[in-house]
Amino acid sequence: MDEIAALVDRAEIADVVTAVFDTVDAKNWPVCQALFDDEVDADFTSLNGGEPARITSAQLVDGWRTGLHARKQSFHTVSNLAIAVDGAEAGVTAKGYAYNLLDDGLGGGMWEVWGVYRLRLARRAEGWKVTGLTFEARHTRGDDDVRTHALEG
Repeated sequence: MDEIAALVDRAEIADVVTAVFDTVDAKNWPVCQALFDDEVDADFTSLNGGEPARITSAQLVDGWRTGLHARKQSFHTVSNLAIAVDGAEAGVTAKGYAYNLLDDGLGGGMWEVWGVYRLRLARRAEGWKVTGLTFEARHTRGDDDVRTHALEG
């Protein structure tokens, strides 16, 4: 029975990880935010500089809502998920690729990135929640202005 429970945990964790990127691309912000714990350790310093930070899930998703607005297409893929479960906590390492495509009316252009995602998750009463998200960019290509273009609201 423990082996079955371990397989179920791994499947549920993989589903949460995949859903993070699918909901971002669909711009389904309420569902995306529900995949995260109340606070998240976020580290995007390989792209943005600065320091890793502990932020609320609302702050994380609001940042994505602004940066990946309705006039910017995004497409994220993750693969090669390595999942390690330790009781009520888990760690996931995955290869990742993303592109951003800006509407022609905003100047157009495309930006791509390849790298490694590292996520931490915790089992909560309502299921597995992401508690930490790090992205380690390995290679970028294209117009960086596309990546940084943001719209408020």
